[in-house]
Amino acid sequence: MKAGNKKSEEILNSHEFPYHEKPMKPGQELEHEKLTDKIIGCAIEVHKKLGPGFLESIYENALIIELQKQNVKIERQREVVINYHGVEVGRHRLDLIVDDTIIIELKAVKNIEDVHFAIVKSYLKALGKEHGLIINFSKKVIEVKRVIHK
Repeated sequence: MKAGNKKSEEILNSHEFPYHEKPMKPGQELEHEKLTDKIIGCAIEVHKKLGPGFLESIYENALIIELQKQNVKIERQREVVINYHGVEVGRHRLDLIVDDTIIIELKAVKNIEDVHFAIVKSYLKALGKEHGLIINFSKKVIEVKRVIHK
């Protein structure tokens, strides 16, 4: 990417990660930062090629192609059993899980809302995972939010 490319800078600067429990110190790395960067890079590539306006399933298919090109292990539409007091009360399907570590919730919505964060946190809790990303393809500039559940 060329320095000074305004569109690329806008895309890279649009990523907000609001769920850090403490401000990051200069030089401090995020947990799973390299994998997260790879996922975001693939999402940016999909957004650059397709742009906004398609259904989530189209972005999911395209993102899987990009992630496979990066030799990343992907599981799509994993069914998760939800238990309450040891009794199954329902099932849900996750969009993607990357390297059995990061849950990805894909969106094609006007805005990412608090409910989307709550949903991803519920998925993380149900699977005993800590890291998730919400990726919204519906905006002119891709929107990525990090969700952490500890």
